[in-house]
Amino acid sequence: MINNEELRMFLNKADKPHADGTAVIKRGSDGSSTIEYVDGKWSMHDNFFGGEPYGGRQIVRLNGEPVWMCLYYGAITDKTLNVHEVYDFLRKSLQKAPVNGFSRGPKSFKSGSFEYRNVADGDITSYHGHETIFLDGEKIYWADYMGGLVDQHAKGEY
Repeated sequence: MINNEELRMFLNKADKPHADGTAVIKRGSDGSSTIEYVDGKWSMHDNFFGGEPYGGRQIVRLNGEPVWMCLYYGAITDKTLNVHEVYDFLRKSLQKAPVNGFSRGPKSFKSGSFEYRNVADGDITSYHGHETIFLDGEKIYWADYMGGLVDQHAKGEY
């Protein structure tokens, strides 16, 4: 059985490098990007496609077995904007994430003309959320995410 507090603590550590821009990103021959993080018996594999729009999945393993995942998909809606400026603000917002282990960012965060908003429901075992970014009050970005514990009962059989 998973210790949800250990999982939460691991996720808070594993997500920091991507949020603060220090993660090593490996580019795959299939066009995807991957970030990996290992801390003792816990490991995280985050594989995503994009650019614009983007989507991916994050898998957490305990002793090599999958135990938790997050699926996500999002896009900048105003194609005239500088994507680096928008995603730099998004990473800054994600650095303010609550320590609950599943919510990508805080409920709200403002910096200059940008505002990040996030609505999440559930807990680390089963959750979903929607995040948006506004520039001068206009919505310019959205993303949806969902996930929770996996493979806790039948161990890959159904």
